[in-house]
Amino acid sequence: MAERKDAKTEALRQSGSLHPHPQRVADALFREREFFDPEDLVQVKYEMLRRVQAEGQSVVQAAQNFGFSRVAFYQALHAFEKDGLPGLVRRRPGPRHAHKLSNAVLEFIEEAQSQDRSLRARELAKMVLEKFGLSVHPRTIERALSKSRKKGR
Repeated sequence: MAERKDAKTEALRQSGSLHPHPQRVADALFREREFFDPEDLVQVKYEMLRRVQAEGQSVVQAAQNFGFSRVAFYQALHAFEKDGLPGLVRRRPGPRHAHKLSNAVLEFIEEAQSQDRSLRARELAKMVLEKFGLSVHPRTIERALSKSRKKGR
């Protein structure tokens, strides 16, 4: 049984579904029944939402029983309504890629640097701001240039 629990815990960790604070889950089912796992964040959030929607429990009571704030309850509700169960899986915050650097902006940066190799990311960022009206951090430009060099652009 301990091996199965360890394997499940590792699977939850890898999928981003391991509850960082399972000790906060005070709901009786999660404390008394083996099926309900306080380490399974998706299961905990789903059951919290279900209690409110299906059983009419108050948001305040459900959030408290499942170890969340009211704000976290509404965030989970919004995510579930938008994406279903996958919406309850935690995601890393922030952008996933250099979303400001379109192909046109990147081509402009590469062209400017090919004409003047002494240009640094800070100067390139100023040029991008002037031409495109985009405020781009110099480190973002450095990463993009490094990535394009690796691809052989």
